Amino acid sequence: MEGYYSRQIMLWGEETQEALASKRVLIVGSGGLGCSVALALSGSGIGVLDIVDFDKVEIHNIHRQVLFNGDDVGKFKAEVAVGRVNKRASGVKATAFCVGFEDFIKENREYDLVIDATDNLFVREQINDFAKEHNIAWIYGSVEEFNGQACLFKESSFNMFATKEVEPKGITAPMVMQIASFEANLALRYLANLKVASDIFYYLYYNDGGEFEIKKFKLPSQ
Repeated sequence: MEGYYSRQIMLWGEETQEALASKRVLIVGSGGLGCSVALALSGSGIGVLDIVDFDKVEIHNIHRQVLFNGDDVGKFKAEVAVGRVNKRASGVKATAFCVGFEDFIKENREYDLVIDATDNLFVREQINDFAKEHNIAWIYGSVEEFNGQACLFKESSFNMFATKEVEPKGITAPMVMQIASFEANLALRYLANLKVASDIFYYLYYNDGGEFEIKKFKLPSQ
């Protein structure tokens, strides 16, 4: 589509835009984070987006999972998501894999970056192990209530965090989209070979006075 990426080309030039078209990104999860990340990266011209999710759309998902509507209830999230992405984005190939992550990685596909869009701590551990084994970076994202977290992992490891099952709490759609946008921006800067700090854990939240804050923690290498 002529002119589709013209405003981005103004930002970083045709060579970088062409380089983005050669990138392969894996998105694990197509819920709130996954939908918004997929929209942002496909709209930015990432060439290949593979989306892994075995879950199906439920009515309570729709308020924050922006690729779905009421007609999608009962359908596989990943299939609906890639259908919408492929219609919207120029030159992007999105593919759905309606399986668990543990089964998906048996296919031995290669990626430039993996993005966590799950709500499962144990799957994040599997993503971390996969990324370490294949020497690729991955981006973590998490949202709860009005709080969110994100990190671009390269040298550090998610395994330093204790993981345990927790009861889900309430969640706001704008916070989901904010963290997804943060993940997508980290991804774009990394894939476009722009300066981007890695292994910094970002915690975004509203303090007791209602002021929005971002705290940063440098993680050790492992």
